[in-house]
Formats: sequence, C-alpha cells, structure tokens
Amino acid sequence: MSESDDQSEGQSPQPADAPEPAGPAKPPEAVESSPAEPAEPAAVAEPAAVARRRRRRWRSRRTLYVVGAIVIVVVVALVTTFVVNRNSANAADSPVSGGTLTYGVDGTLVSLDPAVTATSVSGLIDRSIFDSLVVQTGADSFGPWLASSWTISPDGRSYTFKLRPGVTFTDGTPLTASAVKASLDHVVAPATKSAYASSLIAPYQSSTVVDDLTVQVTLKQAFSPLLQALSTPFLGIQSPTELAKPVDQYQPVGTGAFALKSWVKNKAITLARNDKYNSAPANASHQGPAYLRSLVFDFVSEDATRYGALTSGQAQGIADVPPVDAKTLRTLSGYTLNSQKTPGLNYLLFFNTSRGPLSDVNVRRALSASINVPQLVNNIYFGQFVPANSVLGPTTADFDATASSALASYNVDEANKLLDQAGWTGRNAAGYRTKNGQELDLVWPYWAAGNKEQRDVLAQGVQAQAKQVGINIQRPTVDTGSYVSQDLVGGGYDIVDTSFTRPTPDVLRFAFESKNTYANGGGNVVLINSPQVDALVDGAAAATDPKVAASDYATIQRQALAEAWVLPVYTPVVLSGFSNSVHGITFDPQTYPVFYGTWLGNAK
Repeated sequence: MSESDDQSEGQSPQPADAPEPAGPAKPPEAVESSPAEPAEPAAVAEPAAVARRRRRRWRSRRTLYVVGAIVIVVVVALVTTFVVNRNSANAADSPVSGGTLTYGVDGTLVSLDPAVTATSVSGLIDRSIFDSLVVQTGADSFGPWLASSWTISPDGRSYTFKLRPGVTFTDGTPLTASAVKASLDHVVAPATKSAYASSLIAPYQSSTVVDDLTVQVTLKQAFSPLLQALSTPFLGIQSPTELAKPVDQYQPVGTGAFALKSWVKNKAITLARNDKYNSAPANASHQGPAYLRSLVFDFVSEDATRYGALTSGQAQGIADVPPVDAKTLRTLSGYTLNSQKTPGLNYLLFFNTSRGPLSDVNVRRALSASINVPQLVNNIYFGQFVPANSVLGPTTADFDATASSALASYNVDEANKLLDQAGWTGRNAAGYRTKNGQELDLVWPYWAAGNKEQRDVLAQGVQAQAKQVGINIQRPTVDTGSYVSQDLVGGGYDIVDTSFTRPTPDVLRFAFESKNTYANGGGNVVLINSPQVDALVDGAAAATDPKVAASDYATIQRQALAEAWVLPVYTPVVLSGFSNSVHGITFDPQTYPVFYGTWLGNAK
C-alpha cells in the first residue's frame, strides 16, 4: 500500500495512504456545485495540555453525560501530541475575510466519499467538507460538534447522541438523526466497498432514530476507540439526499465550512466557502463562516515542482516539503516550515506471510536483518525523518519502547545464517539464493501513482542490500486498478509498503486482525490469520482497564517484530511549508492542516 496512508484515518499529507477500490465514490472529472446551507468547520485544534495522561479512557463503564461547550469524554488512550501550530509571527494580526489559498499536495485521488476512501489526500480535503459528530480536543478528550451531547450505556455498547438544532447540509437538507443513521449505514454497507472507514467502526451493529435530533448507535461489543473514530473525516456525516442518488451521480455534500465547487481530475479540487456556516465545533478558533473565500488543492506529485510552486508564489502552502529542501526553507525569509511526527503505523514494509518464501519466519527475519535501515533513511532524508525500529510511531498511545528488542536488526551474518537454516543454500550465476532449483524471488509491486517521500529511491536501496545476501526483490510497475484488484485484494505480492496515521493504538487492530484484510476494508496485508492476535486486539479495544489494554497492545507490537510481519523503516514526519502570508493554520491530532480559522494577510 502507499497512505489514508488517511493522513485513516489510509497516511499522509499524511494520515492514510492506501489506494481506493472502485466503489460508489467516483465523481466525474469536473464537478460544479456551490455552497448553500450552513455547515461545520474542519476540526480546529485549540492549544491543549499535552501532558494530560490518557489513561482515564478506560474508567469503569457508566453513563457519561456530555453537555455544554467543551465537555470531556474520555474513552481512548492517546499518547500522541495534540498539535496546534499557529504562525506565531502572525498571531497578533487581526483575521481578514476573503482570498483564495492554494495548497499543493503530493498525489491525487479517485474518491471524495469519506466512507470509501483511504488516502490521506482525500482525508485532508474531506475534512473541510464534512463535519463529525464529535471533535477531538486533546490527547484523551472530546467535545461537541454536530452532537451537542451524548451518553454511553454502562456496558459500553450503546451511544446516544443529541444533535445540534438548525444545522443544514450545503444542499439544503437538514441535519437529523436519520441523516446520521444513513451515513453510518452507508459506511458498513457491502456495496460501499469501504477501504478504511468501516474498519474504524468494526463493532457497529445499527443506528436507531429516537427522535428528529436524537440517534442511538448500538455496537456488537464495547469499543473504547469509538469517539476517536467518529472524530475523523472518514466518518464525516453526509447528506442523505446525496447518498440516495445513483452512484454515478454522487457528489460529496456535508455540513462543512466549505463545499465542493469543481474537480478537474488529476489536476485540482476547488472548494468554496459556505457563507451560511454557523456551527463550529466546541474548540474552534472562531464562530461563523471561514475566513478564506476558497481553497484550491493542486495535485503536484513532483517534489521539485511542488516546492517551486511555494517559493515562486504560485501556492501559499504545500504538503510534503522535500527533505532535501527542508533546511533551506527553515531559514528562507518569508516562509515557515512545520515539522511533526505522525502517530500510528510507521512507514513499514509488510511481508505477505501467506505465500512463497516469506511464509517462513526465518526468511522474513533474514530479509529484515539484511537491510541497514538507519543508513538508508539518513542518506535519503537528510536527517528530517527518523529511522524506525518498531511498528508504532513513538507519539502513538501505548507505544512500547521495549518491543524493538524483538526486531531482527541489520546483521548480514545473521541474515545469511537464517537463509541457510531455511534451506536456501544454493547460489545461481546472478548471485541469488536457490532451493530445489527455485530462485529466491520476492515481488514488491511499484504503484507509481501512490509514490511519495522518495520511497521509490528507498526501495532501490532495499533491493541492493537484499541482493547482498542473495534475495532478489522484483519491482513490477502496476497501475491503480491492478494494484488494488490483483495485489491488495488478490494477494499477488510478497511485499507492500505504507504508513498509516491514527492517534490511537487501535490502528494495530486495523493492521493485524484476521478479518481486516484489504478486501474487507482493513489493513491486514501481511495476511495474518491468528485467533490469538484477534483476541488481543479485540480485547484491548473493549478493555475497561488501561493496564490490560496496554499489555495487549505491547504483546502485539513485540510479536509483529519477533515474527517479522513487518520491517519498520521510518517514522513519517509531516513537513508542511507556508508563506508567511498564511495566518492561523492549525493541525489536528492526525496532523491534517485545518483551514477553517486560516486567513491571508500581507507576507512578512
């Protein structure tokens, strides 16, 4: 895979980064619409006490009453920093309404249906179109957004949400309990072919309309990550009027601060301000419509071109500043560089344990030991990215720093020894290992459309180092359709790569639970099928004792490294560049830039 990596909910602008399957979210190449009714802003992060401990989320289950402007409902363990980055040099200036902000992003997308998509680019754009039931206000806290209050049943299986009155989708449809039910039912419907969102609410059973502004969500089992999942753009609430239309007529319609104006496939998406917007989330920097008149997301996959667009003034901001240029941008007058480690899954090589040579743990550990990860990362990323030695990023809740001891770290002698033990003792004329006349070949598809952060260059280094111990890694180039159908769904690979941003250890369930294969909307591309692992990830999500959950998550992290399901490569870092004419940029817990409170002033 390659990120929803969603900047998920898919990584990264840097949360998820998986491709999207064919499904009900394929709008035409150019879509024209204009905002109409009130909507809600993207989740704007207020400064939060990062030191707040996350452990309160698993208090003994009882009904929690959430009322008022900002009410804390703690149900998930998050160690990740809740990031708020405002341009400090511009903080004293007064906001100005109007203007168009152009933001260059790495990559493209095929869907804006948050229930379908898994890519970070989709999550970034959808955050401005779709609002969520709740907003994450801190490392372990949640506040009202479309839901003004909520209660949780003592057994943790029922959540009752009271909705804000007077909220309207940008197509004129009122926000009601029926709309929430339609959105959540759409996520889990088989016809939707969700690539990510359905896994966020895996225990979802049903929604019941109690009255026009009250909806009850029922789960099959207690599920502590639910509120965090509901705060993501991938579970944003959609207009039921739009969802009722035929698939080929779908357009993304939410209650957000912006609405889709146009989409030129593979070129740009333009969003227009919803001038009737009056229902910002609890922690928003202001109330009323957004300051910007419009947002333009330019798809620019070439690093140098995207960076040049920023420094030449063609764009006011860009995602994925090339690491080679990051140091220069830090010191360049008139510009700001934001750098943040992302929570969730590190950038990993995932090994298909269900077929071929990598079904043998000795071969997987040998491959891991053959790669000098620190050397590759430091040479390619100029010190901007940190080499990883574990499954989770260190800012993720319940990150286990001791798990790295189980990793088969770089050791060529150990790699050769393990391959001998696995029976790959021969060598052919090309220098590759053989066994019973078969060459040790591994297939790592190259999905060019999903390439980012010079991962293609890194792969060349991996190939070269693996060859030294006799492993041949092939890199066939595949298009998106083939990558999804033949590889991710069909299993025609030995290695795939991705990172995945989500500020909760529940991302381990997404990656390793047996039923969470890509075909089922999950991220289990190592194709582990283990009742023991399933019990651990499901038990951790349902646990009421934080110590039990942390222990379960730690066991999974150690097991993933000991059995070499993955090879950690680096912890993704969001490198975003902005002109100093951009004021009020914030970043949410998934490290998405939030544009609701952003405004343009004179460059300084």
